[in-house]
Amino acid sequence: MFQLGETLVSEEILEESFVCDLQACKGACCIAGSSGAPLEQEETQILKELYPKVRPFLRPEGIRAIEAQGTYVKGEDGEWETPLVDGEECAYVVFVGGVAQCGIEKAFNEGAVPWRKPVSCHLYPVRVREYTRITAVNYHQWHICDPACSLGTALKVPIYKFVREALIRKFGQAWYAELEAVAGEHLKS
Repeated sequence: MFQLGETLVSEEILEESFVCDLQACKGACCIAGSSGAPLEQEETQILKELYPKVRPFLRPEGIRAIEAQGTYVKGEDGEWETPLVDGEECAYVVFVGGVAQCGIEKAFNEGAVPWRKPVSCHLYPVRVREYTRITAVNYHQWHICDPACSLGTALKVPIYKFVREALIRKFGQAWYAELEAVAGEHLKS
């Protein structure tokens, strides 16, 4: 681990490789697991406001889940997250050619909303955890992403480069520039 400003960053995001391979995993991260996507406090309000514009892009099952549970829910850990359809996939999931994709991102790509998707989804496989005085930035390893690890290794793309845009979205351009500098020094050794 190394400190970068008010963040504590795992070396794994510099050392490990990752590139999503949706044809191999079929978007399993959006449909597997026992909880929805983690949400930041301000994202709960964004979801509430954008839902009417995102709704037309969603599946009927997702719409029913959202309208029954709300645009966001409090998870078992007490944190905010997206609701699930019957305790399974994220309510915002849509399927395109048998691949799970984000309905919010679909609405964004088609110009219906100005917000791409929750930052936790954009950052994946990086997970961010806020503490009182520091923010932890870690690599979340999950067996369903083995194809992404293999593809990342084949293409020689470290995690921090794969999620570059999301890290800049979360922490800013200056923070990312510092991360790149640390990565350059770290990978030399």
